[in-house]
Amino acid sequence: MNLLILGATGRVGSEVLRHALRDGHQVTAFVRNPDKLAVTDQDRLMVAVGNVLNAADVETAMQGAEVVVSALSTDGTDTLSQGMPLVIAAMKKTGVSRIVTVGTAGILQSRVSPDLLRYQSSESKRTLTRAAQEHHQVYTLLEQSGLDWTIVCPTYLPDGERLGSYRVEAHYLPENGTQISVADTADCVYRQVFSREHLHTRLGIAY
Repeated sequence: MNLLILGATGRVGSEVLRHALRDGHQVTAFVRNPDKLAVTDQDRLMVAVGNVLNAADVETAMQGAEVVVSALSTDGTDTLSQGMPLVIAAMKKTGVSRIVTVGTAGILQSRVSPDLLRYQSSESKRTLTRAAQEHHQVYTLLEQSGLDWTIVCPTYLPDGERLGSYRVEAHYLPENGTQISVADTADCVYRQVFSREHLHTRLGIAY
């Protein structure tokens, strides 16, 4: 399979990249700074240097892709919400229908206030909501896109080894879930690439 990975130099994106190359898939890593790539010497890796805020760059990187994995972070800016419309447009133009993205548990439904998302309710302990608002915009864009999307929504995300054993729940954070490692989040994201079980779903993930 030919994967396009956005955010391939980040914590989750770099792990997804390793999974895909290990399993023999063709991968295009769309990056701003190729020097930050953890893996560079693979025959099956193509590096597309560009900016997700540049429509031409995104469309060029999209050529030949079958699935898009977006592990873009909010990074203190609005890059995520401004870039996703360009990604969606490029997918439609090139005929790519499947996208798996990394979100945040803040955009899952609240158990205490079911009409609200977690970041909007007392269920969230975070005082700053800017990142969640960015991810909320992406969720809305994908929901309206007509694409086959899945958003993997981790809670507290420390580094740690891949255990391969975790809980997932559609649209909600698993009960009493407090954390999930970067490695297991990447494992879950990678699994969604090959599954249609959780289409059009925000997928909560935690131990």
